Amino acid sequence: AVEKLLGIQVPERVEYIRVIMGELQRIASHLVALGTYGADIGAVTPFLFCFRDREKILSLFEITCGARLLYNYIWVGGVSHDLHPDFIRLAKEFVPYFRPKIKELNDLLTNNKIFTERTANIGILPLDTAINYGITGPMLRASGLKWDLRKDDTYSVYNKFDFDIPVGEGTVGTVGDSWDRYYVRVLEMEQSLIILEQALEQIPDGDVASAIPKRVKPPVGQVYSRVEGPRGELGYFIISDGSVNPFRVKVRGPSFVNLAIMDELCKGHMVADIIAILGSVDIVLGEVDR
Repeated sequence: AVEKLLGIQVPERVEYIRVIMGELQRIASHLVALGTYGADIGAVTPFLFCFRDREKILSLFEITCGARLLYNYIWVGGVSHDLHPDFIRLAKEFVPYFRPKIKELNDLLTNNKIFTERTANIGILPLDTAINYGITGPMLRASGLKWDLRKDDTYSVYNKFDFDIPVGEGTVGTVGDSWDRYYVRVLEMEQSLIILEQALEQIPDGDVASAIPKRVKPPVGQVYSRVEGPRGELGYFIISDGSVNPFRVKVRGPSFVNLAIMDELCKGHMVADIIAILGSVDIVLGEVDR
């Protein structure tokens, strides 16, 4: 959003790095969502397997910026520093390692009879209701709408990659149920691997930051910029009065919006189903409680 306000064009290598990091983070986020969802239902083994594979991704982040969480790697105008010399090789090794792990997850959880009975036809979210509530991300796509900002309001270099947008199909229940929300995330991890393969092969050499002063006074105006986060649309609305500090900043996070649908999803269900429904929404409470 700040780059848009200042009219900054970042180097092409930066765009590729941001895509790579974003898709790795998407997989890591979905692994937490899917693993903890299984644990919520009572399946402990998938939880351990998901977190095992997530550690592989966090190790890639660690060699890049020294942190496994709270990376502070993407800066205005670029990234804080270039990739570690071993990063591309290690990331390329991760792709073939992780692909069979998705099948393993399907064997352990996706097709598990108890899991499907707890999630299929539970917490059905009709598409019109999802749109009226402003739902985005896997929740919206699970209700049948192929809407993803990476394709429908494309940004960075996503238009250079071939990938699909999975949607809910009611495979074992009804379109938009808790199982569909779970399975869309599984399919999205496969698509993230496809994007990663292309980005890791195509990433160009070059600078990793634009030449901008340490302190800048942006023009008077307002901007809204959004990206497709793991849980949906993450947007920043900035109002500038021309000073070094923004006049107003509004964060549009997906969890805060998606959580508002819980009342609709829980109607007519047993109390025990609330656990299965809430887990399928995949909220981060720190983002909700701002």
